[in-house]
Amino acid sequence: MTSFSNILVSVAVVAVAIVLLLGLINMMRGGSPNKSQQLMRLRILLQFIAIIVIMAVVWWRAA
Repeated sequence: MTSFSNILVSVAVVAVAIVLLLGLINMMRGGSPNKSQQLMRLRILLQFIAIIVIMAVVWWRAA
């Protein structure tokens, strides 16, 4: 179970990092403000999911 939880946390963190990088690249290139807004909303959602996953793993390992 430990390796599965490590993979789950890693996937959540990498997903947030990818969306963050896509948003930064879009801003640097002077891309669409609507796309930047969508990426920011997606990043916030993914951060929320990542926090839930991390807290669940911490709870699971403490039990």
